Amino acid sequence: MTAPFPTRGQEAWRYADLDALKQVWNDLAEPQLLEIAAQQKLQQIWMPSGQDVEVRRSRVTLAAGAELSIFALNTAAEYGRIEIDVTLHEAARFEFNAANIGTAQSTLEVVTIVRHVEPSAVSRQTVRSVLGGKAVGSYLGKVEVARGAQKSDGEQSVKAMLLDRGATANAKPELEIYADDVKCAHGASVGELDPAQLFYAMSRGLDPAGARALLLEGFVMNLWDGIADETQRASIADAARDALRRVVSSPGRGGGPSNQGSMVEGA
Repeated sequence: MTAPFPTRGQEAWRYADLDALKQVWNDLAEPQLLEIAAQQKLQQIWMPSGQDVEVRRSRVTLAAGAELSIFALNTAAEYGRIEIDVTLHEAARFEFNAANIGTAQSTLEVVTIVRHVEPSAVSRQTVRSVLGGKAVGSYLGKVEVARGAQKSDGEQSVKAMLLDRGATANAKPELEIYADDVKCAHGASVGELDPAQLFYAMSRGLDPAGARALLLEGFVMNLWDGIADETQRASIADAARDALRRVVSSPGRGGGPSNQGSMVEGA
């Protein structure tokens, strides 16, 4: 990677694990370029590689009427970063569904920029984080609507579940709008498992870890409902279940959640 090494003063790297990033920076490739032709439709499934440090970067352009859906699972043991820059032309549609699932000392982040540059494009971003131990999960996402991009429709939904008092969630969904006829919304929240639901699940015979995992599946698994290929849908769902079991069974867990988080809703 020939670009200067980032600093925390740069907003896009504000919550990054820079020490972990140094391990891969020199070998880090430029963002993958992806162009979707007019009226074409594509789905991509982004599975974790299993490496302790994993950075995935992509720059995407959707021509008029094109559609792209990305389903991403971020579970790196040390540092995982998903970074995507999307440009939408007229009547294009972009959907992004991602989960950060981490425990121990992991830092997991999703950083997006979605640019509506022509009218009538649609973007949907849904990110869910499940964090135990001292894990940090972050979402920094900006939706930009250009002056001539009337009838743009953009939504960001960001939710995090904290399982331990050492876990932290950060979220900054942001809108930058220069058109006056648009439909854009964003929201972010952080919470914990419902004790009543947890008690009920345990009363049905599940051990504490199994009860937590079952409830967390309900929080995460609907992210994958839109995957057309059944094999791919099952693959990412199984990987997410395995990650959830690791989080709820981690020996470093304990003490209960504290709702530590930074939920900033940008103007």
